[in-house]
This record gives sequence, C-alpha cells and structure tokens, in this order.
Amino acid sequence: MPERRLNIIGDNLRALRVKRGFTLARLAAKCGVLGWDVSGGTLAKIETRQRSAYDCELLVLKKALDVQTDEFFPERLDKKLLLECLNKPARR
Repeated sequence: MPERRLNIIGDNLRALRVKRGFTLARLAAKCGVLGWDVSGGTLAKIETRQRSAYDCELLVLKKALDVQTDEFFPERLDKKLLLECLNKPARR
C-alpha cells in the first residue's frame, strides 16, 4: 500500500528551492537564521510529502525563499490529493 502524502506543497517547495539554486542545507541554514532550527532531512521530507508543514514553517520558508505564499500551492488543486492529505491516519 503506498504511503499517504502529508502535504500539497512539496513539489512546489522543491521547484522554488531549485530555481533559486539552494541546496537543502542552504535552505535549512536560511531558515535557521529566521528562527526555525530545521535540518535538510526534514525539508526533504516536506518536499517528498512524507511530513506535513505547519503554517508557521510555511511563513519561514516564504521569507527564506523570498516568494509569495501562494507560490507553494498548485495552480490547480487535485481533489484526490487534498482528501488524501486531510484524511491521513492518526499517529500512534
């Protein structure tokens, strides 16, 4: 059974990071300067949709990448993906 995706911003986050020429380590360092102590591994999990991103984390990513918040979200929302993210299983 495939893993559930835990966010809808992963693909766009990666594209924005790559577009700016940032490695995961560089983006993590920029986030750290802004107050979020995050690893490149955690950012990779967000990009691959294995981890959710909290609203406060999204604001730090927005500042670190110097983008508008709406750039993280798909232009066209896939209802199936949205429902998959909303109906994720409870943590044990």
